Amino acid sequence: MEMQQIRYFLAVCDQGTITHAAQLTYVSQPSLTQAIKKLEEEMGGELFTRTRSGCLLTPLGRMVEANLRKIYKDLQATKAEAIRFTRLNTIPLRIGLMTTIGAQRLSPCLAWYQQEYPNIELELIVDSEASLLKQLDSGSLDLVISAPAQLPAVPYQSTLLYEERYVVAFSNTHRFNQLQKVDLKAIQSEPYLDRLNCELREDLKCICQNQEINLYAAYRSNSEEWILRMVQEGIGVALMPEYTLPKQATDISYRYLSEPEISRQVYAIHTNQTSAKSELQALIVNLSST
Repeated sequence: MEMQQIRYFLAVCDQGTITHAAQLTYVSQPSLTQAIKKLEEEMGGELFTRTRSGCLLTPLGRMVEANLRKIYKDLQATKAEAIRFTRLNTIPLRIGLMTTIGAQRLSPCLAWYQQEYPNIELELIVDSEASLLKQLDSGSLDLVISAPAQLPAVPYQSTLLYEERYVVAFSNTHRFNQLQKVDLKAIQSEPYLDRLNCELREDLKCICQNQEINLYAAYRSNSEEWILRMVQEGIGVALMPEYTLPKQATDISYRYLSEPEISRQVYAIHTNQTSAKSELQALIVNLSST
């Protein structure tokens, strides 16, 4: 089986006709047809049913399509990475960050890493935990930094980086500025800003139910930036991981949450698929010791 055969097969799948597939792949129709026939011989049966309106996948064609797409996609990704490496003489390290992971704790480590490993490119992708783990599994990411409610099982490997407590964030003019700590009951009398991406959101609901606390969510957002902006404007108060707050945040104050204290653990999650294992391990060690 040749990659060109797979390329032509996928082109027919996507375009629906030999004519359009040939135009897309810049090859003559007879050459494309011959390549498809050779592929069908190797697969042991017809992959398309030819009709006047175009080409339809046979049951055999539908069965092999997903695998052939994966083979072609993986090859393209490998070729692109190899070209990038040879042209730039650098190793790309792709890191996925869960949306609620703040830069305050991690950015100094990344700055150190850049100085120690100048030939390493860092690519930071911010997304939901579920999406990041899928990308890690497919090889699109080398490392995921997340705060999982439950550690993922094998083949994932998890290293604890740090633990952070939750704080109550509010504007500088808020009455909470007079307190040393803020307990959960005090928040129920305030407009509450609900962080929809909070990984402890369900746990917090259970705690509130057990203590008969009603946190009325006056506003909700899946964006940490918008939550912080609303806190800054005095619209309400929010519960946030301490390192999610910008270090030099203006017009925002915070106090540690008490009764109960809530915290989360942040992990580095990876597999053994990356080509830069030693460089990745050095990054994990530095992140966990910062």
